[in-house]
Amino acid sequence: MMQLVDLRGRRPSRAELIALVPRPETDPARAAAAAQALIDEVRSGGEAALLDQAARFDGVRPERVRVSGAELDAAVAGLAAPLREALETAIDRVRRASALQVPAGGVTVLEDGAEVEQRWQPVSRVGLYVPGGKAVYPSSVVMNVVPAQVAGVGSIALASPPQAGFGGAIHPTILAAAGLLGIEEVYAMGGAGAIGAFAYGVPGIGLEPVDLLTGPGNVFVAAAKRLVQGRVGIDSEAGPTEILVIADEAADPELVVADLLSQAEHDELAAALLVTDSPSLAEAVTALLPERAAATASAERVRTALTGPQSALVLVDDLDAAAAFSNAYAPEHLELMSRDPDALLALITDAGAIFLGATSPVSLGDYLAGSNHVLPTGGTARFSSGLGAATFLRSQQIVRYSRAALERSAGRIVALADEEGLPAHGEAVTARFARD
Repeated sequence: MMQLVDLRGRRPSRAELIALVPRPETDPARAAAAAQALIDEVRSGGEAALLDQAARFDGVRPERVRVSGAELDAAVAGLAAPLREALETAIDRVRRASALQVPAGGVTVLEDGAEVEQRWQPVSRVGLYVPGGKAVYPSSVVMNVVPAQVAGVGSIALASPPQAGFGGAIHPTILAAAGLLGIEEVYAMGGAGAIGAFAYGVPGIGLEPVDLLTGPGNVFVAAAKRLVQGRVGIDSEAGPTEILVIADEAADPELVVADLLSQAEHDELAAALLVTDSPSLAEAVTALLPERAAATASAERVRTALTGPQSALVLVDDLDAAAAFSNAYAPEHLELMSRDPDALLALITDAGAIFLGATSPVSLGDYLAGSNHVLPTGGTARFSSGLGAATFLRSQQIVRYSRAALERSAGRIVALADEEGLPAHGEAVTARFARD
């Protein structure tokens, strides 16, 4: 069902591995022109443009874009008890796990009277995007809002597309999750238009521009985030979900299949990869996949994802080679289902989130592990991190020098300034002692 990549007997270099790893055929640049047009519509047309875009792309025209407090309260009140308890547990766990992501400030004393203070300052205002296409994602509300709150962000706005099935309202579970978290500024808007609204503001509905945009979305959302980057900060251009499972002969093929399917059901472009040094495990997984895939609720979507160019079964000689392949791929989600997952972990350098052993599936991280499920995709885990409290913080250095400490450094500053051909830099220091 999945393509076979047989690397046995080969030891490709890292560059060769990066070139041959399977990827979905997506490129936000292809959607840039359409995304820019939608952003421009919102900049010029405000709320009317957002409502027109909802009618065009979501199949419904909301009465208004801004969600009222009464709607949020009603959504919270309407939550079924088991779902409310699950959401509250997720909120608590993500909040506790995010707390460790806030760096401690400190002061470095370089000499008497010379010190540099390091402090971490939250951004003032963020816009959080929660997709609403093929599924409903209250978990994404939790994953975006909680770390922003832990970081100390003072102003948080949330957007999610209006739903035809709810008369143009945002899905009530999304609203309920926002309500549980105390978010009062919520907008029924989606796609590139929503990103433009956050970046530039919509005065007619009281939407002020944000400083930072976070949250996943489709290719048009990714393209829009790329277009507004620089005017505002973004977390990433999050692409389709990925799971890579490294497994040996000790792994249960039933569990491997279940985990591959759990991510393939997200999207036709979702990537599912098994990397193994066990031909017998590969054969068992290959035999199980078609039947299990056909039995899922989203069978056609799963089949498309698994047979696409982004999914593969990769055979390697040993787990060292498996780890090298995984590091080159840099998966969003990495599962280590081997006889000794901790030993295998020591070989892993590049991944968004890592799940150890048969009882730590990716689904746990999607909802209730306490980790964040907004993670780098498309190989960007080689140089970036998942969403966390640190995403919403800026490092600031505060310099305090006494007159005596500055005087002791003056000669060195002048020497460096003269070497660079910038004598006024040195003069700005020596001027402080000219009248002595």
